[in-house]
Amino acid sequence: MSVALENVLARAGLKADANAFLTLVEDAARRLSPPNPDPAHYFSPDQVAALTEAGLDLSPRAEDEPDFRARTVAVHAVLADSALSVGQAAELLNVDDSRIRHRLNEGRLTGWKDQVWRLPAWQFSGSGVLPGLEVVLRSVPADQPALVVAAFMNTPQADLVISDRPATPRQWLLAGGEPGQVARLVAMLGSPF
Repeated sequence: MSVALENVLARAGLKADANAFLTLVEDAARRLSPPNPDPAHYFSPDQVAALTEAGLDLSPRAEDEPDFRARTVAVHAVLADSALSVGQAAELLNVDDSRIRHRLNEGRLTGWKDQVWRLPAWQFSGSGVLPGLEVVLRSVPADQPALVVAAFMNTPQADLVISDRPATPRQWLLAGGEPGQVARLVAMLGSPF
């Protein structure tokens, strides 16, 4: 299986050891949710009644049903595997490791810490950071996980148009687009509107 997985990772452009990647997947699966969550557990009895009345099925997943969490776990593992370490980010930006930690503390770079700091690759370009990154990061809601922010930054947005086509926020910023437009959009993450 390791050879097959390494081939899949290589085709996807990921330079990852199969066993290390599987460890990331296992870690992500463990942290993202319990093995067989009961959806009704997350709501009050009144909310369960309202959601059930609206037609939602809040019963636990049956053993023979596919696990809906698998895609999220895989995406999180890829995000973690493609992230830069503090040392890699420092080398890319030609600064000392302490400057990267300082930027993380100031919110001028984003990342998360499990055993080590991981800085999502989407925020870097060539030999620098994404143009307008600081403006965008100031508007990211504090409750939004790295996976949600990475998905947003790499998903075409109808409000960001380049050559008559929706662009991702990352593409928009790389093309010299106004960072305030991305900041306004990212500020809406997690909002019901």
